[in-house]
Amino acid sequence: MIGQIKGKIVNKKPTQSLIDVNGMGYIVNTSINTFEKIPDEGEVVSLFTYLSVREDSLTLYGFFTISEKEIFEMLIGVNGVGPKLAQNILSGITSEEFKEAVINNNISRLVAIPGVGRKTAERMIIELRDKIIKVGDSESEEKSAAYSLREDAVAAMVGLGYNHKTADKLVRDLLGKNPSLSLEDLIKESLKILTK
Repeated sequence: MIGQIKGKIVNKKPTQSLIDVNGMGYIVNTSINTFEKIPDEGEVVSLFTYLSVREDSLTLYGFFTISEKEIFEMLIGVNGVGPKLAQNILSGITSEEFKEAVINNNISRLVAIPGVGRKTAERMIIELRDKIIKVGDSESEEKSAAYSLREDAVAAMVGLGYNHKTADKLVRDLLGKNPSLSLEDLIKESLKILTK
């Protein structure tokens, strides 16, 4: 099983990238959330991976975070959800938003994802709620601290007149690259990028 891949990006599209690992090119399917974090062509990227084995194909799925990979693996364990739909779901919602939607029984948020009907949304909530709560308990303190840091930074940026969506994406990207940033550094780095 291929659990991780690291190599140079030869080509990237919103749902698929070609990565050169020591002269061998791997086609890696990704969600749009992962695609947005992949650097430019010619640069090196490291992705967590899941190899889907079918009778007629071997398909590699890549994830920027371990959390997204875990959600993907949970999703394909749900009756009626295959890798393609799981990839689609993770393109329409971040792994954190997905966890929140499932824990809070937010069917309308899940149904808003293209390709997800009411029955599938209900099935995901029934089958995954307890699993997600268990995973969440072990990391909840760390997560809530990171979440409040992110929220505080975004609120500060919005207070300075920046668009909420732009600020949120920028703060997420910065924390993705360096999770140990303090609130002050996070705001400074965000402002540097926004005022370029």
